Amino acid sequence: MLPERTRVRRATTITEVVDIMEMLDRELSDADGLWWFNRLYLRVTLAVRSAVTTTTFRDPAFLERLDVVFANLYFDAVAAGDTDPLAAPSAWRPLFESRHQRGIRSIQFALAGMNAHINRDLPAGIVATYLATDGAPGQSSARYADFTRVNDLLETVEAQIKVEFSTGIVGLVDSVAGDVDDAVAMWKVRAARDTAWTHAEVLWALQTSPALRDAFFARLDRFTGFAGRGLLVRSAQLQRSRNL
Repeated sequence: MLPERTRVRRATTITEVVDIMEMLDRELSDADGLWWFNRLYLRVTLAVRSAVTTTTFRDPAFLERLDVVFANLYFDAVAAGDTDPLAAPSAWRPLFESRHQRGIRSIQFALAGMNAHINRDLPAGIVATYLATDGAPGQSSARYADFTRVNDLLETVEAQIKVEFSTGIVGLVDSVAGDVDDAVAMWKVRAARDTAWTHAEVLWALQTSPALRDAFFARLDRFTGFAGRGLLVRSAQLQRSRNL
């Protein structure tokens, strides 16, 4: 269990986002599945922070604000789910419920966290960021163009992480690493982020119908959790399914 001073932290800048993730990295153990997702997310955030200051984006301020809003949704999930997994949003529960289970590979934990964070949190983060600034999410906008340019960066970092995690930083993956292929093959960061933007547009359009908007988001939350359970199938179960 995390100390309360770590669990309740929220960020106002991208530098504070990095600081909180680094604190989580120190407080969590590498035997904890949440540590593996946090490690991946920290690497991604460092890359995005560098890109915002060194790459020519049309609206870098929007990207940085989105990064902070987005990260705070993760920190909120940690605050809720660290002591009681059932208190976390449905999308996050599979990771919090299984974070200490044996037989689940590090890359599975990392991708399960990405599943929850991108498929559930990112649409909400996009809407919240637009509400705090101006305009509306649309695929003909400069902000969307910047958003899609980040995909290349994220795919590069994800590819590096997959190799790093799958070769076993601490020897977690053995000679039958291929048995997790079924669980990770479904994950594509570009497709997930593109879908998240579309879901943000739907949520935005439903602002005038709060009950329908909330119902849509609740179903998205639950469906994302269902997908997360598929990503966290234990290695032995995958091996048995192959032998059937």
